Amino acid sequence: MLTAQGIFVQRLLTEDAVVESIRSHMDELLDAIPEIRDMVGFEHKHPHHHLDVWEHTLEALRVSENDLTVRMVLLLHDIGKPHVCLEGEVRHFYGHAERSALMGREILARLGYAEDEIERLYRMILRHDTALTREDVLREPELSEKLLEVQRCDTLAHNPEKIARRLEYLASARTFFEDTE
Repeated sequence: MLTAQGIFVQRLLTEDAVVESIRSHMDELLDAIPEIRDMVGFEHKHPHHHLDVWEHTLEALRVSENDLTVRMVLLLHDIGKPHVCLEGEVRHFYGHAERSALMGREILARLGYAEDEIERLYRMILRHDTALTREDVLREPELSEKLLEVQRCDTLAHNPEKIARRLEYLASARTFFEDTE
C-alpha cells in the first residue's frame, strides 16, 4: 500500500505541467526521495549531455507523455549516476543503469509500491539504455512500448547535436511494433 509520500510522488508525476509542479514542490519531493539531492547540480561533463543530471531528468520528464509508469522510470533512470561516476577529462557512468535500478527498487519499496510493480519498474530502469529487439516487443509488447517512450524522452534530453544515432535507433525500434499489430 502506498505511503503518503508515495501518493504525493504519484500525484506530482501525473500533473500536466510536471516540471513546473516538481520545481514548486521540490522540498516535499526531496523529503520523499532524498537521493535526488545528489543529482541536482551534478554535471555530466560529457559531450552527449548539455545539462546536469537533474536538469536532464527534468527535461526528459517535460517531453514525456502523462503516463505514471514512464514518468516514474524517467524520474529514477539516472539517480545512480553520481554514485558510479568515473572522473576524467570526460566523465563516464559505467553501471549507472544497474545502480539506478537498485536505488529505484529501494525508493519504490519505501514509497509503498507492491513487489510486482517494483520489479516491473526495476526492469525498465535497468534497461533504459538497452536497445529493444523484435523479440522483446513480441514477448512483452506493452512493457516494450513504455520502455521505448522512456528511451525517446531520454534521447530528447541529451545534447541535440549528439542524438542523430539515437533517433535512428528509435525509428527502427518503432518498426518492431508493426509485427504485433
